[in-house]
Amino acid sequence: MPPSGLGSKPPTIADVARAAGVSRTTVSHALNGLGKVDPRTRERIKQVAAELGYRPNLRAQRLRHGQAKAIALASSMPFAVAGGPSRLGFYMEIAAAAAESALLHGYALVLVPPVQSGSGLHSVDIDGAIVVEPDVNDAAAAHLNERGLPYVALGRPVSPDEGAPYVDLHGGLVVELLLSHLYEQGARRPALITGSGARHSSVDARAAYERIAGEYGWAPIVATAPEAGGEQAGYECCAALLCEHPGIDAVCAVVDAFAVGAVEAIRDSGRVVPDDVMVVTRYDGLRARTCGPPLTAVDLHLDRAASDAVELLLGRLRGDVSTVSVVTSPEPRLIARASSLRRISPT
Repeated sequence: MPPSGLGSKPPTIADVARAAGVSRTTVSHALNGLGKVDPRTRERIKQVAAELGYRPNLRAQRLRHGQAKAIALASSMPFAVAGGPSRLGFYMEIAAAAAESALLHGYALVLVPPVQSGSGLHSVDIDGAIVVEPDVNDAAAAHLNERGLPYVALGRPVSPDEGAPYVDLHGGLVVELLLSHLYEQGARRPALITGSGARHSSVDARAAYERIAGEYGWAPIVATAPEAGGEQAGYECCAALLCEHPGIDAVCAVVDAFAVGAVEAIRDSGRVVPDDVMVVTRYDGLRARTCGPPLTAVDLHLDRAASDAVELLLGRLRGDVSTVSVVTSPEPRLIARASSLRRISPT
């Protein structure tokens, strides 16, 4: 039944004010955590609002405060990498955690599909954005700059003049974990496959690989492939490497789609994974877990990283001068699986 005296119309802020014996301004301040309202009065107003079934008019609030109360998640990452056929990949895992975190702060998350991250940002009403692993001269970042909207990056920005705050995803450390694991399993001629772009994951991977190759005395074998090519690009790149360097005993494919393609190329060459060639990848997602054999990968703690990115962005929107410019996510954790665990321990 509707609250007494209000008929069938939804209760308004004036109804709450009348029932609580206070002004509409006091009700507004109490329900929005504003102003100096006595704590007992604030609780009484909240109780009256709940009893009447009052719900604030979010559209009116947005118009009054000049805020959309929405943030976007965007990336120029190719869809073949960010989601793929299952649409349950790297990008969507970040989106789920970011949406939950944003909602806790009263913000909606607008998901801009990777293929539309440039032009798509012109058509959404947002207060700011999170850009996932921006590339050099990133399209999503450029459109946000054009609109004068604040944004933060999930993953270290690589453009020389990029000064956006970011959440560090430990690009170099991730590859160090993978290569150290391969060494422990007996790898002595591992190859690295990265995306041909300049995202931090590729840049940091190459730097870490070259450094560790020097430490272990490996002859560096590095190849790149276009991210948009997905599994097929990984297949072709790995097949070419096996022909050119037949002694390869491991492949570290930074992009998980590349790793799945590499497994197929190794099999088609007559070799066995992991006995002849081990395969590891960066992201512990659906592809890594369902590949045959399952791929050794890294837990990047994307849920925490996404939540940290939301907090970092909201701090910018509030104008919080104490907001840091770099947030370090929890250290990555290696998850060893059949693709790199050999039956016989290395000697």
